Amino acid sequence: MAPKHRRHVSPSSQGLATGERLDRDALVGNATSPWGWVGKEASKASEITHEHLLTTCGLSIRNPHSLCRNKFTETSRDPSPDPLALRDTDGGVIVISDDDEPVCSKKSCKNNPFCLNYLGQGKWEGEFKAGMKESFMKLAKLGDDPSQEKRHPDLPVGLKNLGATCYANASLQVWFRDLAFRAGVYECKPLDSLEDKFQESPIFQLQVTFAALQNSEQNVYNPTKLVESLQLRTGEQQDAQEFSKLFMSHLDAEFKKQPKPSLRTLINDQFEGKLLYGTTCKTCRYQSERSSDFLELEVNFQNNRKLEDCIDSILETETLSGDNKYLCPQCDSLRDAIRKIQLTSLPPVLHFSLLRFVYDTSTMERKKSKSTILFPKRLNMNRFVSSVDDETAGSPQSERNVYELCGILLHKGASAYHGHYEAQVFDSRSQSWYQFNDEVVTRIKSLGDKEHKNVDVNIEAIDETDNDIEFLGAKRKKSAMSNPRKRQRVDDSEVETLEQTPPRRATDESRYISSRDAYMLIYTRVTEEGHSSKSAESPGEGPSPPSRAMEIVGALNDSHKKACEEYSNKFKAMEDDFVELAFKVKEIYGDWNVSSPRDDSVVVSRQALENWLSRQSIQSVLSTADGSADENLGIPAVRTAISINDVLCEHGKLDHRKSAQMKVITRRAYEKIAEYTKCSFDHILSPSDVCKACIEVAFHERLYQVEHPRLVKQFTELLESETQCIGYWISRAWVKDWCLQRPKMHKISKDDPGPDAPEYDDHVRCEHGGLSPNAIARRQISVEATEVLTNLFPSWRPLSSNEEICSICDVMHYENKSNNLRHRKQAEEEKARLRQMYDYIFESSLISFDDGAYALASMAFLRHWKQWLNKPTEAGRPDTIDNEQFLCKHQRLWIDPNCSSDLHSAVAIIKRPDWDTLSSLYPGGRLIAIERCFDDNAGESRFFFEPPVCNDCRYQRKTEWDSTEVIVRLSNGKTASRDGGPTTYKRHNGARQSRRLREVRENGEKRRLTITKSMSVKEIKVLIQEEFNIPTICQSLFYDGKELDDNNATAGSLQIFAHSTLELREVHMISDSEDVAVRKREEGLGFTGTVLGCRTMIGSSDPQVGNEENLISCSACTFANSLNAVACDMCNTILEGSR
Repeated sequence: MAPKHRRHVSPSSQGLATGERLDRDALVGNATSPWGWVGKEASKASEITHEHLLTTCGLSIRNPHSLCRNKFTETSRDPSPDPLALRDTDGGVIVISDDDEPVCSKKSCKNNPFCLNYLGQGKWEGEFKAGMKESFMKLAKLGDDPSQEKRHPDLPVGLKNLGATCYANASLQVWFRDLAFRAGVYECKPLDSLEDKFQESPIFQLQVTFAALQNSEQNVYNPTKLVESLQLRTGEQQDAQEFSKLFMSHLDAEFKKQPKPSLRTLINDQFEGKLLYGTTCKTCRYQSERSSDFLELEVNFQNNRKLEDCIDSILETETLSGDNKYLCPQCDSLRDAIRKIQLTSLPPVLHFSLLRFVYDTSTMERKKSKSTILFPKRLNMNRFVSSVDDETAGSPQSERNVYELCGILLHKGASAYHGHYEAQVFDSRSQSWYQFNDEVVTRIKSLGDKEHKNVDVNIEAIDETDNDIEFLGAKRKKSAMSNPRKRQRVDDSEVETLEQTPPRRATDESRYISSRDAYMLIYTRVTEEGHSSKSAESPGEGPSPPSRAMEIVGALNDSHKKACEEYSNKFKAMEDDFVELAFKVKEIYGDWNVSSPRDDSVVVSRQALENWLSRQSIQSVLSTADGSADENLGIPAVRTAISINDVLCEHGKLDHRKSAQMKVITRRAYEKIAEYTKCSFDHILSPSDVCKACIEVAFHERLYQVEHPRLVKQFTELLESETQCIGYWISRAWVKDWCLQRPKMHKISKDDPGPDAPEYDDHVRCEHGGLSPNAIARRQISVEATEVLTNLFPSWRPLSSNEEICSICDVMHYENKSNNLRHRKQAEEEKARLRQMYDYIFESSLISFDDGAYALASMAFLRHWKQWLNKPTEAGRPDTIDNEQFLCKHQRLWIDPNCSSDLHSAVAIIKRPDWDTLSSLYPGGRLIAIERCFDDNAGESRFFFEPPVCNDCRYQRKTEWDSTEVIVRLSNGKTASRDGGPTTYKRHNGARQSRRLREVRENGEKRRLTITKSMSVKEIKVLIQEEFNIPTICQSLFYDGKELDDNNATAGSLQIFAHSTLELREVHMISDSEDVAVRKREEGLGFTGTVLGCRTMIGSSDPQVGNEENLISCSACTFANSLNAVACDMCNTILEGSR
C-alpha cells in the first residue's frame, strides 16, 4: 500500500496572553505589505530605495501579487484544469494542497496591477461580439436603416402625425378605402386657367396622398404638403367630425368644377341622404313639409343604447302642445300639432356621427360622454326609410337598405378638449380589418384585439347572411361553447361583441359591438347580390392614380430605394472594418501580459484600458474610415489620446494612493495599440516613474504611525516615578491629546507641537514667566518621562515641580475671585428689583398694554443687560442707556409707538417704574416718556408722547433702505388687522404654556426674514418656502391688506417699509373631484384662418352664413346656427325658428 500524503496544513493561530498588546510590526503579512519596510529598512527619507518605491504601488517582486495567466490567449481559450483541483497521486491517494497558486478572479485580483483579465475583453469574444458590433455601428453614425421603413406586403401604409393631426390621419384612412370616392379624387383634373396652381391645391395633394397610400414602398407617408395646402395648424387638436364636414364641403366645391357629370355629383351620390321634416295640425289636418339633405346622421345616445334605438329616437313623433304649440297658417292661430322626421333616401355610404362631445350648460363647456353605444356589424335600415315613391315602396326592401360596417373612428381620452383619434377600417384589397394609429398600422382579427389581449372573438363570426356564428379553431369553439355571451370591449379602443353560443342562430344581441370611444361609424350598402359594397372590388385591384401623382410617389420610392442601397453599401464597409478591428484588438489583448515585473512595460490605468476596449479603439478607427485622414495622401491620422490622470499625482508621476487603478502592459502591446488603433495614452510612464516626492510625504506619515505608538508606550511607562517625589509640570491637555493613537494635534507632513506651544504653554506658565496659579490645567510628570519628551522637543524648558506660583498672578487671582463674587451679588440684586421685566422682556406675544405710563428703551441695551445678569462673571455690565438713537436730527422721534410695524426688534416699551429703576442704576439715558390712555376721537386707547414724531425722517428711514428685516406671519385663519395690537406684561391665570404655542395660537406662527430692496416677490416666497416648508404655489402673501400677486414685482417697487409685517396664507391645492368654480376654458380657433374655415357647409341655402341676420340662436346653449338648421349643431335642441 502506497504511503499516504498528508495535506500541507497552515500553522494554527495562537491568541495573545492576558494583558499582552498586539505588536502590529510582527504580523506575518506586514513583511510583504506596501509599507512594511517603513521603520525597518528605512528610518529617514534618504534611505528610500527604488525597490521601496515600486513596493508602494504593488509593482515590486516583493508584493504578493501574482502574474495571472492571460485567459484570452489562443492557448488559454480551451478549458484548463483548476490549479486547486484534486490531484491523484501514483498511489491513488488524492492530495489537496493550499500551496498552489491562488485562483484568478475578479474579486481577488481587483488591486493586482499584473492581472489584465477583467477589463472587458469578453465583449470581443464569441456571442458577445454581436453587442460590440452593434456599438461599432452606433458610433459609426450610419443613421437609421431606411430598409426598416420598407412597407410590409401585408400591411397598409400609415400616415405621419405632424403634431396634432391624428384627426386628419384617421379620416383620410377611412376615405381612402372608399373605392368610389378614391376613384373620383383620382379623376379630378386641373382647369385650364389654374394649370400652374393645381399642384399646390388640396385636391392634388389629396391625389398624391391616396397614391402614396396605394403604391408607396415605405410603411409611412408624410402628408405635410396636404396639411400645408389646407393651412391647418399642426400643433392644434381639432374635431374629426368638423374636419370631415368642412373637408367634404371643400371637395364638393372642387368636384362641381369638373367637366365630368358623374364627378360633379360624387359627394351627393356617394354620401348624401334626404330627410323630410313634417308638421301636421291636429285641428285642420294641415301638413307642412320641408326636405333636407344630410351627409351624416348625428346620433344622441345614452349608456348601453343600441344604434337602432337611437335612430328611432331621431324619427320619433313629437307632440307640440302647451307652451310649445304650433302656429298653423291655415287656422291662423296656435294649435296642437304632431311633428315627425322621415328618412326618405339613404346614400351608398352612410355616416353616423356619435355626439360624444355634449354641451354642459352648468359649466358652459363641452365635455366627453363615456356612455357605451351598441352597434351591429350589419345594419338593416329598411324599417327606418319612408319612401314617397309608390313603385319603390313596393320593391323588396331587404335588398335595398341593408348596410355593413366598414369603419370605426375612435376618440381616446377623457376630455373633449384633448385626446387622440384612431381608426379601425376594413380594407377591401386584403379583405381584412386594420387598426390605424397614425404611423402604426396593425392587422386585427377582432376589433381592439391589438391592445386588449382578453379579446379573442373574430369579427367575421358576426354574419347576418346565414345567422350562423363561425369560429376559427377548436380552441375558440370550446371557449365559445363554455361561455354563451362573450364581450369584445373597446375602452379607449374598447370594442365589445356580444355573441350567442353556436350553433344557435344569432339573436338580436348576438350581432352587436359596443364601444365607449366610438366617435363615427361608417357603413356601406350591401349590393343586390347580398355582398357589401366594400368587397365589390377584387383583392389587389383598385383605381389607378393620375400620372402626376404617381410621378411624385415614384420619385419617393426611387429615393427610398437609393437610400437603402447606399446604407447597405456603407453597412457592408463598416462590417469589414469591424472584422479587421476585432482581429487587431484580440491580437493586442491576447499578448499584453508581462511575464516578469522586470520586463519592459508601461503603466496605465484600468479605466484607460476599459475605455480603449469599449469605445476609444472604435472611435479612432472610425475617424480614419470617414476619410478625414489618409496617410497615403499625406494627411496624417489624428491620434486619439486616452487619459490616465486617474493614476497620476499632481507632479505628473504615478501616484501610490491610486495603485489599485494601475495596470501593467508590455511596451510591445502599447506600440501595437498606437499602430493598429491610432490611440495613445496622454502619459507614457514605466514602473520606475513612481513619484518620489509623494512617497516621501507619505513616508513621514507612515513613520510617525510606527514611531509614535512606541514613544507613547515608553512615555506612559515612565509617566509616574515611584522613587522620585520631584518632577516637572506639563500641560494636562497636551499629554491627553499626544497619548492618543491618532492625536488631534497632529497635522499631516508636520511635526507635532511641543508642550511649549502657545496653546499649551499658558496652562503651565503665566504671563510673567512663572508658574500659573491654575493647577487644574497642568499636571506633574516624572524626570524620566521628561527626558523622553525633551529628546523629541529639544526647545522645551519645563518648570520643576518645586517652582513657586507667581506671586503677582496669585494676588490677581484672589482679586478676581472677589470681583466675581461682587458681580454676582450685584446681578442678583438688580434681577430681584426688575424681576418682572427680566421674565417677560423678550416675551412680546404675552404683553398687552394697559392704560398707564411707559417709556421707550433700547432693545440692544436690554439684551446686553439680560446677558450680564445670566453670566455676570463672563459678560461685561452695560455702561449707559442710549436712547438718542430714537431721535432724528430734529430731536424728534422717527418711530411711532402707535404703529406696531415701528416697534421692531430694536425698540422696547417698558413700564415707567421699571425705567425709573434702570435710570437709577445706569446713567446717561434720556427719558422718552409715553402714556397710554383712551382717545375719545379715535374711540380706542392710544399712546401719547413727547417729543412728537418727525414724519419726514420717519418716512425716510422706512423707505431708504437696502436690506431690512421683515416679519412673516402665517395666518391661523382669523382675520388679521393691518396693524397688530400691542401687548402687556399681564400674566394670564392657569398653567403657563410655552411661548411658541401661545404665539401660534393667538397670532399665528412668525418668522423673521432678511430681504433686499431688489428682491422679487418670487424670491421672497422661495425664502418663505425654506422657513415654513410651504410650496410657493400654495402661498398667498399680503402686505398692508393687499395681495402681492405679481411675482416679478420687487420689494422696492411695492414700497415695502423697513421692519414691516407680511401676512402669509396657505392655499390648499384643489383636486379635480372637488366641486368648485373654475375658470372657463377658452375655446380654440378651430379651422378659422384655414382653407376649410372659408367654406360654406353643404346644405346651406344662404352663402352668407357668417352674417348675424342669417343665424338662429339656440335657446339652450346660444350657439349660432344657420337659418335652415332644424336642430342645434352644438346641443341638438330643436330650434324655434324651424317651425
